[in-house]
Amino acid sequence: MEIMRVTEEELEELLSFYRHVTDQMEEEGIRHWHWGRYPNEEIIHDDIRNGNMYCLRTDGVISAAVSVIFGQEEEYNALSWTCGANPGSFRRLAVHPSLQRAGLGGLILDDVQQLLRRNGFDCIRCDTSENNAPALNFYEKLGFRRCGRMHWEDAEGDNITFDKALKRETPLWPIRMKPAFRCGGETPWGGERLRERYGKETTDDRTGESLEVSVIPGKESSDPLGRKLPDLIREFGEKLVGKYADKPFPLLLKLIDARDDLSVQVHPDDTYAMIHEHGKLGKSEAWLILDAPPGSELVYGLKPGTSLQQLKGACEKGKDVEALLRRIQVSPGDVCYIPAGCVHAIGRGIMLYEIQQSSDITYRFYDWDRKDANGCGRELHLEQALAVADLKSAPRPVRVSDAYGTRRLVNEDNFTLDVIRCGGVESLPEIGEFGFLTILQGKLMLRWGSGEMALREGETCLIPKNAPKLHLRGKGYAALAMPNG
Repeated sequence: MEIMRVTEEELEELLSFYRHVTDQMEEEGIRHWHWGRYPNEEIIHDDIRNGNMYCLRTDGVISAAVSVIFGQEEEYNALSWTCGANPGSFRRLAVHPSLQRAGLGGLILDDVQQLLRRNGFDCIRCDTSENNAPALNFYEKLGFRRCGRMHWEDAEGDNITFDKALKRETPLWPIRMKPAFRCGGETPWGGERLRERYGKETTDDRTGESLEVSVIPGKESSDPLGRKLPDLIREFGEKLVGKYADKPFPLLLKLIDARDDLSVQVHPDDTYAMIHEHGKLGKSEAWLILDAPPGSELVYGLKPGTSLQQLKGACEKGKDVEALLRRIQVSPGDVCYIPAGCVHAIGRGIMLYEIQQSSDITYRFYDWDRKDANGCGRELHLEQALAVADLKSAPRPVRVSDAYGTRRLVNEDNFTLDVIRCGGVESLPEIGEFGFLTILQGKLMLRWGSGEMALREGETCLIPKNAPKLHLRGKGYAALAMPNG
């Protein structure tokens, strides 16, 4: 069997077919089709006149029908999809009640996909009622992917949208990310600005970290439908993250709100972490200061000439370590690279963007003698911290330029960091294995050939390896982080 285009001479037979299918659906309690309202004679006739209506016949009788659109409905244009630069779509798929569950739906959709593929379309899109459980299961069984929700005028309830790639080279769209959070006792120094400034859905007034893109177990970020990043990587593989499809995911992106001082700490490099932390990655990171009251300070290394013995003795006494810390003043727009081994601490009042290796290893030297409600301090890790500290590490911050365009501010072994200042339209740099795009100021539109994504301040999207060519439109600035090498 093969689908055939329906002609005007077959109109009455087709109308009878759709009327019968609709009546049967209503008898079964599936009420998103109501003959005479949707579908109706005018809609079906238009499908035939426009050359969109196809059917399958069994023993000479219409057994299944579908409207195939070489393109998509106007209502689809503003929706979020997962893939495609040249979409085709279908609507009004129906199978005769006496032949349902006999595989005809799959057969007709196989033909629809081949038809669209032959005509140069790289993906297929559709929607169905959120209350039509058989159709929802059917599309997922055939490899279609849920994309989101939409509402048709006069419809009862919302519809769920689906798409599916038709070609290996079909580009993936950027994925808006939903963060995980660290809060409460995990970040006793945290505040409320992630919610107040960026609208983050935090639940604790001591929220220190918004993990924008993360595969850290228990703190994974997700897409808008709640699918966690490790699951997305398994699903899309190389198309999403390139060579990291079968390697440890290398990066972690956070927004940090420090209402109080963070602990004085240090992170190991890859070699130490591999040996002493069960094969984990080490941790180098970079900060971009987003907000800082006048006079704000960071701990950024140790004072020149500090010896390991001095540091060890001071740490054992606690507060004495403060005299050995190198402090620098920072303001919004400063960028600080923190290599593994660099002793550091974020100062109170500072809010920052942090790109780092995907690691949760932190060794604390000192926590400012801070106590919890039970009078207990947080765990320190003096032995490990002293073993990995680079006593001579004393980097200097760089400034974000006010000029429009793209500037690469960090280009280190593990990641790059570009700042894109947009005053109209700016093209994104070429994406390597993947990228994280975060809006830091303003409201910008991320655009590509057949789609767009509005991003507000504080939002992050994951840019796949095989994303289409992208550009930003609007006024503001954004950070783009990518793995290096």
